Amino acid sequence: MYLDHFGLQEFPFSITPGTKFFFASHTSQEALNTLKVAVMMGEGFMKVTGEVGTGKTLLCRKLIASLDEQYQVAYIINPYLEPLALFVELAAELGVERPKASEASQHHVLDALMQRVIALNKDGKRVVICLDEVQAMPIETLEALRLLTNFETEHRKLLQVIIFGQPELEERLNHHSVRQLRQRITFHYQLKPLSNAEFGYYIQHRLAVVGYRRGRLFTPMAMWMLGRKSRRIPRLINILANKAMLSAYGKGKRLVGLGDVMRAVDDTDSVSQSRGWSLVVLLVGLVAVTVVMALAAYQWVYFK
Repeated sequence: MYLDHFGLQEFPFSITPGTKFFFASHTSQEALNTLKVAVMMGEGFMKVTGEVGTGKTLLCRKLIASLDEQYQVAYIINPYLEPLALFVELAAELGVERPKASEASQHHVLDALMQRVIALNKDGKRVVICLDEVQAMPIETLEALRLLTNFETEHRKLLQVIIFGQPELEERLNHHSVRQLRQRITFHYQLKPLSNAEFGYYIQHRLAVVGYRRGRLFTPMAMWMLGRKSRRIPRLINILANKAMLSAYGKGKRLVGLGDVMRAVDDTDSVSQSRGWSLVVLLVGLVAVTVVMALAAYQWVYFK
């Protein structure tokens, strides 16, 4: 009934990173293009960082979806693993049978992984490893990643590694023990929140993907507050927009207003703490608009 109420085919502001919702903002499209070129060039290690909710996982999945059949991809979502466990997961992702307990040594697993990568390269496959949420990776595992740089011939790298993480990843890479890995990162990109201009297009894009065709869904004041409180971070936009739409639906409205967005803000701990200041700014803005309109009306009458 919710979808029918708004004329939607599916939920437009789900936080699940489906690639069809990928929005080509300046930073996300530039990051995607950079990664594609770097992968095509056969660079060894690449890094993408960004604040929580800026779209790192969606970018990663979009990149993987854009690679053709000549690429063999290993995608590790949760890298909070000891070195041996990480290498076992990578080997399994690339089609290597998991070792028996008696054979589960780092040397054995790395050797099996190397042989598999060599075989894939002989078959014309280029191996790409994507590691998400790397800021949570233990330091010793980060250090062990350097061993993957040994997978190479005299002419080129046999595999490429792309790591995605929050800004804290930079601090971890500054650790003395992982300085060799840091030196091997040849490409780096930082994702940023949407610009003011991109924010409105983002909302329209999400609605268009799910078949919305009824014109404006959010009032101008609702859009203003939504952009302000979300700080134009995609995940926060999705959370607040979804809750605001639920608020409007509960009232039987087909237009989401300022009050609906404020209810969404109240229900979201990560953004609700500064509501008082938002109300002050809103009141000041309304007073300013009223004064400007009054002056304009006065001038129109006086000079008529």
